[in-house]
Amino acid sequence: MSEPPELSAMREVVALWYVDQSTCADIVYAACDLLAADYDGPSLRMLAAVSIDDAYAEVPPLLEAALGDVGLPYLPRDSAAAELAALRAMVARALSGEITPRELTAWVHGQFGHTRLEVAELLAALDDDYDIGSVDVAEIDAEVLAEARTIADLPSSPT
Repeated sequence: MSEPPELSAMREVVALWYVDQSTCADIVYAACDLLAADYDGPSLRMLAAVSIDDAYAEVPPLLEAALGDVGLPYLPRDSAAAELAALRAMVARALSGEITPRELTAWVHGQFGHTRLEVAELLAALDDDYDIGSVDVAEIDAEVLAEARTIADLPSSPT
């Protein structure tokens, strides 16, 4: 059974916030969408009520409890688990066609390099393959999507 879109959107925006790829304002908007979709909880309501002008300061202390209200995990921002969550969010975008395989590898390479997140190493290396141009782009795309499917199927905690 797939996750409701509002819950998936909150999961994705928070995952990308962990690595500074979305904003606290994005989290407030996602909280509002959850309330509109009949999710509820005292901390979620407080999060959705945050002024966008104050989001940077007010969202972080509310986030863990608000995620708990809707059954989503909270991860420490600088953890390998948070980085894996962000990677999985971007992988989901690539698998849905929202971004291209090339865009995924460029993001991974820029975000994690070759050594910061072991599970992302092959994608970073495939970004190099795009740059070198010695392999057909369609072949690289296929390999990127195959690796993306592998990452999507990983457990939530990093290896």
